[in-house]
Amino acid sequence: MSRDLDRIDRRILEELEADGRLSIVELATRVNLTNTPCSERVRRLERSGYIDGYRANLNMPKLGYGHLTIVQVSLSATGGDNSLDDFNLAVKDIAEVENCMMVAGSFDYLLTVRTRDMVHFRDVLGDVINKLPGIMHTNSFAVMEVVKDGQEFRGLSAPA
Repeated sequence: MSRDLDRIDRRILEELEADGRLSIVELATRVNLTNTPCSERVRRLERSGYIDGYRANLNMPKLGYGHLTIVQVSLSATGGDNSLDDFNLAVKDIAEVENCMMVAGSFDYLLTVRTRDMVHFRDVLGDVINKLPGIMHTNSFAVMEVVKDGQEFRGLSAPA
């Protein structure tokens, strides 16, 4: 955490992370500021990149996409050629892939894949993911329950 954030900045970030639709009036009340200084701080946090943007969290099961699978991906090669770049570019075009993270360890990538059901997942895995550039093999894990979801980080108030 950057040293240029004070306690109030951290509180603003926490409050907006919990509810990005807060009005400046409500946010100012929660962080014990008046409206103008609060608004100026939010604009500064946006300009400096601490706030990347605002978005709605959709209820994917309610939208018909209740099946979540974690997929470990191992590439046949990861050095010297463009295999990582090719994979990175191609995976971004798969609508069902919610997250793609390159990891250090016994495999190369960890994907979270959101589909309607197991049949849909099998189609995506076989027809799309396993045909990505450089794929050697995948391991899939059906998620039984999501215990914590999202990037909400509650350590912002802790001293830097």
